[in-house]
Amino acid sequence: MSSEGKTNVCEESGKHSETLNKDCNLNHPADDNVQNSSPNGNNLISFEEDNFDTKMTDPQTDDLTSPVCTNKQVEENVVEDQELFADKQSSPEERESDPEIHMDVDDDLMAEIKDISNPVKNFDSVLEEMDQGGCRESHAHISDEGLRDSDLPQSNEQKNKATNRLAKVASHITAADRGEDISKESWLGTPLEKLNRKPVCCMQEPSLRPSPDHTVTVKFDRLKENTVPIPHPDDFIDRWDSLHVKMPYSPMNLYPVDDRNGGRISGSRWKVIKNSLENLLGIRHPHELKEAILSYNVSYARKWDFTALHDFCMKTLDEDERTHFFKSILHEMIALTLKLPNLCTQPIPLLRKGKNHSITMSQEQISCLLANAFFCTFPRRNAKKSSEYSTYPEINFNRLFEGKSPRKAEKLKTLICYFRRVTEKKPTGLVTFTRQCLERFPDWDKSTKKLRRLHITCEGTIEGNGHGMLQVDFANRFVGGGVTSLGLVQEEIRFIINPELIASRLFTEELDPNECLIITGAEQYSEYTGYSETYKWDRSHEDQTARDSWQRLTTEIVAIDAFHFRNHIDQFSPDKIRRELNKAYCGFFREGIQPENLSAVATGNWGCGAFGGYNRLKALIQLLAAAETGRDVVYFTFGDKELMREVYNMHKFLIEKNQTVGDIYKLLVSYYHKECKNCSSRPEMKLYTYIYNYLKH
Repeated sequence: MSSEGKTNVCEESGKHSETLNKDCNLNHPADDNVQNSSPNGNNLISFEEDNFDTKMTDPQTDDLTSPVCTNKQVEENVVEDQELFADKQSSPEERESDPEIHMDVDDDLMAEIKDISNPVKNFDSVLEEMDQGGCRESHAHISDEGLRDSDLPQSNEQKNKATNRLAKVASHITAADRGEDISKESWLGTPLEKLNRKPVCCMQEPSLRPSPDHTVTVKFDRLKENTVPIPHPDDFIDRWDSLHVKMPYSPMNLYPVDDRNGGRISGSRWKVIKNSLENLLGIRHPHELKEAILSYNVSYARKWDFTALHDFCMKTLDEDERTHFFKSILHEMIALTLKLPNLCTQPIPLLRKGKNHSITMSQEQISCLLANAFFCTFPRRNAKKSSEYSTYPEINFNRLFEGKSPRKAEKLKTLICYFRRVTEKKPTGLVTFTRQCLERFPDWDKSTKKLRRLHITCEGTIEGNGHGMLQVDFANRFVGGGVTSLGLVQEEIRFIINPELIASRLFTEELDPNECLIITGAEQYSEYTGYSETYKWDRSHEDQTARDSWQRLTTEIVAIDAFHFRNHIDQFSPDKIRRELNKAYCGFFREGIQPENLSAVATGNWGCGAFGGYNRLKALIQLLAAAETGRDVVYFTFGDKELMREVYNMHKFLIEKNQTVGDIYKLLVSYYHKECKNCSSRPEMKLYTYIYNYLKH
């Protein structure tokens, strides 16, 4: 890599990089309250030779050597490890989705919008151009029992005589108010400063305490601001069972090793890991790193490909950067990895389906877990779909190291920036991961709630401009999606610029339709430009978000997975609409918290693009779910001014017509029965046209 230019990853750490007067996202102006450049600017790999004195930590191997075991136990461990996709089988998250395609931007719609030169031209043709559509596999079918046709709004039976009425409807679609020109507006609706944000809006948190539903892995009674939390308990406790993460240092993590007589016996895999990584202290070539990782993953010697890792080290990094990466950063990462028995002393519970549970751990503990993921030390996590972890995402980074895609280099830059930061200066906060599972949902057709306030904008991003709000992760049901492989769209980008989110993949089982994952306190370490194929790591980011009394950043992210629609028309059926409403409701709902203490939802085109979601419908669904939970909405259209205008006008129109959540839900059901039920592809009348038609007559 050239040592010149704004993305030079190799500068002395004592120097401050030149401040760049541009935003980290294409077409997304920076938010001065949030986007603060790191003191090290755009350094990814910084030199500081005087500090190159790596000290390895003894990981208490005395307790881990020579465990009593049987050949059967060793066999079980090896057999599990040997079950890697024999034919390059896709990971669970890639079976669910194609991470290559935009999930939050409707590209076809954007192309169509460019052709609309006059929004007041022939109204029928405009409506035709506005159509796009549809969002992911559900395991539950919810019937529409009890909702009779007599309860549904009726569509106009004489559509061919509706010209005059349609002309009136057009005014709601083409302008916010008569005489109001919004072509130059970048946002519409309620000003951002009037909407709730944390920490201002929220109540004081209760004291941090462990409970049957909340695991706390630090000494909670000794938390201090700007002080690294102390692990709890002092000595590690092992739980090698189906309820907890199987840790690399467990005495039950057995591996065939050579004995003194040239035979093979069962031994501690952690000891092999420790020896292999310590031998990398003189590393000069990525091949040595590959051999070290394969030494405790022998079953995959002919299956794992390290091309991307090799190219990153030998082609992306220049000679000085490469030397510093091998001699300094990688050494510190190894030291961090081997601290696992000292840092993660408490068994980590699995966040399983159907069970509400929270895990609060320190950022330092998470960095140690992620360092272990980088070196691929987690056992039983590489096997195929018949294995015990088949319903969990991948956690080891082996698939990040494979292939020749240029985006792998950009991902590695982003993650190495994180590891450099956390090894140079230990983070001092906590992060909470909460699996929320709801058993009860609203009777949507009976709801009397009214729509809440809306701020909608074609500029900015959820992470850049939604600080203090509930930020939506357009998730895969396997959280993180393709973050450890090729994926590089909304969810994957969020997971690599806030890498602590990746730790959730270690213990979070795939999400069911009535579940979500809430992460509070994840720090942003990088800024970026582009999206998918154009994604580029830009610079280090210094997160200035305020902390709460638990020493967590007040950044709350909710992962909700949308339904994947392969047929456009399917998304309009009442059971699918209810599925999406319930999923969004699950993500936005907080038990016992009043609306005045709830932050606004920062969201966008959830479940669109690759997942077939019709962004006009998805916007309404999220507005309804937010209204039901008492939250305002900040909606980012990612550059789409037409969508901004149309959603704003529909929101305004529905409020003017005094429509409740129940009324709007019935309109959606009526639209399905009158316009979609007997269609094989796309309905002739578009959704927003139908709503305007019905409410105007």
